[in-house]
Amino acid sequence: MLPREGPARSQSRRLGIAAHARDHLSRRPVIARFRFTPPAPYSLKLTAARFSRFPEIVDLFDGRTYRRLLRVDSRPVLLTVRQPGAVSKPILDVRLEGKVARAPAARAAARFVIERALGATVDLRPFYRALRSDPVLAPSLSAFRGLGVAGWSDVWEALVTTVLCQQVNLKFAYDIRRELAAALGLSARIGGKTFHAFPPPERLAEESAGSLRRFRLSRSKAETIRRLARAFARGELSQAELEALPDAAVVERLTAIKGIGTWTAETVLLRGLGRLDAFPAGDLGVVKYLAQGLFARTGRATEAEMRRRAESWRPWRGLALVYAYAELARRREG
Repeated sequence: MLPREGPARSQSRRLGIAAHARDHLSRRPVIARFRFTPPAPYSLKLTAARFSRFPEIVDLFDGRTYRRLLRVDSRPVLLTVRQPGAVSKPILDVRLEGKVARAPAARAAARFVIERALGATVDLRPFYRALRSDPVLAPSLSAFRGLGVAGWSDVWEALVTTVLCQQVNLKFAYDIRRELAAALGLSARIGGKTFHAFPPPERLAEESAGSLRRFRLSRSKAETIRRLARAFARGELSQAELEALPDAAVVERLTAIKGIGTWTAETVLLRGLGRLDAFPAGDLGVVKYLAQGLFARTGRATEAEMRRRAESWRPWRGLALVYAYAELARRREG
């Protein structure tokens, strides 16, 4: 016969079981869900495909599901976005997972990524109507219906990533971006997988230009990134400041920073601020590949020539550029 438990031991055991149960419940994931309705048409599959072109660990897309680790009050929250509905009646299912997933700040951060990184708040219909007879773009408007501008979630990330892409192979640039996020960004293991957030300016401001060079950066790029990090960390440059400026003033403000040229500023306008008329005409893809592939040039065009050709696309030159690249890829594959 087993010995009978005394009252103290029995109570201790009950408390232990209750504590274990509370501990188990505390480890259950905190999840929040909501739905977001973009203007029709919208295609997550077409828009987010840009994130699968390069070695990415921040913006993840597998052809159906987009994931990104958010930093909300210095805590990790995993954002997951899917599109169960049709392009003509788009609905995005949004899921947030993390200890602060139900906080208003987490929902606001998710909506901002959906707007900027996934381009899901743009009404494409006026653009389609205006350019439906364009000799270059008309075929792409039907072939890529619902394609939006995929970008970066904020101006800071857009600036750093674009600086990394200056005058180098894009795969190499994204390799460095991946290394920066893995080494300096917030990370979290969720659902058996490790996710990484892009490092904030405060973290990169702690690095010297010399220490940043361990990421295979040239001295000039390391100095530019540190200069940007310190400006953002000190409040000398901010998302809010740039959001409030018109396009030309943004370019003027950014190009006043050593290491930031017109191409970088215009790319940030398009991919970081969602300005749909921004046209980085100095991009190699514009002056060479688009000039030859869509405008039948035998050699490289000048930046001025490509700006003239894009005049008929106003006020959607940047959005038109996204469709021009998609059309160029379609012709190459065909």
